[in-house]
Amino acid sequence: MTETVWTSSGTTAHEPKFGDYVELLKPRVMRLVIFTALVGLLAAPVGTHPVIALASILCVAVGAGASGALNMWSDWDIDAVMDRTSRRPIPSGRVERGEALAIGVTLAVFSVVMLALFSNMVAAGLLAFTIFFYAVIYSLWLKRATPQNIVIGGAAGAFPPMIGWAIATGGVSVESVLMFALIFLWTPPHFWALALFRNSDYIRAGVPMLPVTAGTRVTRNQILIYTLLLVPVAVAPAFSGIGGPVYLAGALVLNAMFLAGGLRVWRRNDGDAAADGYRVEKRFFGFSILYLFLHFVLILAEALCRLADLSPAGWPRPF
Repeated sequence: MTETVWTSSGTTAHEPKFGDYVELLKPRVMRLVIFTALVGLLAAPVGTHPVIALASILCVAVGAGASGALNMWSDWDIDAVMDRTSRRPIPSGRVERGEALAIGVTLAVFSVVMLALFSNMVAAGLLAFTIFFYAVIYSLWLKRATPQNIVIGGAAGAFPPMIGWAIATGGVSVESVLMFALIFLWTPPHFWALALFRNSDYIRAGVPMLPVTAGTRVTRNQILIYTLLLVPVAVAPAFSGIGGPVYLAGALVLNAMFLAGGLRVWRRNDGDAAADGYRVEKRFFGFSILYLFLHFVLILAEALCRLADLSPAGWPRPF
């Protein structure tokens, strides 16, 4: 017999399972956070003991999970009316809102304290600020208050490689700022492409995403503008301490493809998009995920080349 519980919203739900709590931590987002933080750590010019590196990355993962839980706690009402999110643990009644808050706060404190012990205060401070920025500044304020929510809030997702770099070096440098800038400028075109074909969700939830407040034409213009801003920033790491010819070759190809995709989205109108089910926008959104992932793969490849002493000695590095 399946046991049920009475939720705070007055509905009955199945007893929570372990997988429900895992879902609360947003594991898909966590994977990207772990990967970019790990690349930041491995790309640093200072080596880190494997045990310290592993323990520190686990702390970053826990911090990312805390952010996810706190975001779901704050967004429960929005999630409940959006098709994309209505089956999440809280709106579906599988996890209590209070449980999500308790889990999020506990994991946040644990991750920051343990990272300070395993690594250093700079890395721990960056992790604490990242959790606060995502859970409070973005989730509780920006997301509900301004169509620039994704632009400013994108900083939260851009900090992990800086945290990884700080774990190894104890500080911040041009290289870690470039990794931050890459994710920061990538976030608006990535999420606005999603907002174009999920516009009805945001209208129903009352979230002031750019297509809701300014219309789809302005959104398409902004996608192109941020794509043009992103391209030189994405190529710039090739000439820094984390780059080289491998990164440059890959980045040039990826950014040419991303720019072409942004132009295709920009040229479209609502009639064309609706006629083919937003095929171009969905393709651009999907490619944007691969685009970011492959940039960090290239940074990792350059780090491995340096480790194997395969990097060209005369490669120009003005940064």
